Amino acid sequence: MHLVGADLTRIEPGRVEAELTLGRQHQQQRGFAHGGLIATLADLVAGFAAVTLVPDGVGIVTSDLRVSYLNPGVGQRLRAVGWVLKAGRRLHFCEAEVWCDDVLIAKASATMAVVEPLSS
Repeated sequence: MHLVGADLTRIEPGRVEAELTLGRQHQQQRGFAHGGLIATLADLVAGFAAVTLVPDGVGIVTSDLRVSYLNPGVGQRLRAVGWVLKAGRRLHFCEAEVWCDDVLIAKASATMAVVEPLSS
């Protein structure tokens, strides 16, 4: 998350938001926010939203991620919002949105797997 320059701006049980100021390093050849960056932000906020609902020591990993790109990311700032639709014992079903300034540019659906700590 820090490698791309994103910061968590809101953390609640089952909901997380992050923001990123767009720089040239985030753009593809036509000047739009790179699709990989958008997918990364969606994955991060969905995953962190799931993390807020598991006990300490229990991990979360992405099992499935589907991203639909709705508009090009042209602007100054990306904001990603992720939330848990249904938390389960082994899987959490999540969604995320990525906004560029005030335009919705992507929607994502993610399944997060709960990873129990290894027994010694």
